[in-house]
Amino acid sequence: MAGNRRGTLAALPLLQGVAEPVCAAAVDAAQYRTLDPGTVIFSEADPAATFFVLLSGSLKLVQLTEDGDAVVFRLLGRGDAFGTVSVLGEGVYPVSAIAVTRVSVAQWPAAMMRGFLEQDPRLSLNVLRSVSDRLQALRLQYRQLATEHVERRVARALLKLVQRAGTRVDEGVLLDLPLSREDVAQLTGTTVFTISRIVSRWEAAGILRAGRQRLVVRQPDALAAIADDIS
Repeated sequence: MAGNRRGTLAALPLLQGVAEPVCAAAVDAAQYRTLDPGTVIFSEADPAATFFVLLSGSLKLVQLTEDGDAVVFRLLGRGDAFGTVSVLGEGVYPVSAIAVTRVSVAQWPAAMMRGFLEQDPRLSLNVLRSVSDRLQALRLQYRQLATEHVERRVARALLKLVQRAGTRVDEGVLLDLPLSREDVAQLTGTTVFTISRIVSRWEAAGILRAGRQRLVVRQPDALAAIADDIS
């Protein structure tokens, strides 16, 4: 099992193009953990002391507003690095990381990962690319919240989830993630009531079928048309 996880880690974007001695040292130095759904890997404002890579499963990055409401910033999947602020000199984590499904992670003390970054510029570039991609996604999310109709935002969010975690079934594409309507509402900047209303309307139109924390997109093209605002 440990050998399989090491092989998985070596093949992920973080270590692509990294010199073999540094890659091997990073793979061997990693601590590998498997965590159950709902596990809080780190909490907002915890000391940023560890760098992580998600080997399998899905997790969410969550932040609390001043009013105590939760905002889901992003869902992460296989290969995504997180806790990157730990190697960038930040004192605390700005978000909480919570397992959505059973997950496997690789992790390193921040000081150790900074040492690897100093040894290989390609590894530094891979981490910076991960941070840049995350910032680009946040900019896009902010623009969508400010300018786009809520149905379009929800359709786009569901399509991204389907692309990341969808499985083809006879009825369509299954999104078998334990995400509640509250999670989707937080991810798209709306309310649970609005999500319930939209999902009910799309169910009536035959676009999808929703169960308890389980969703089948029956007409992906129709959902894509809503996401692209095609009428």
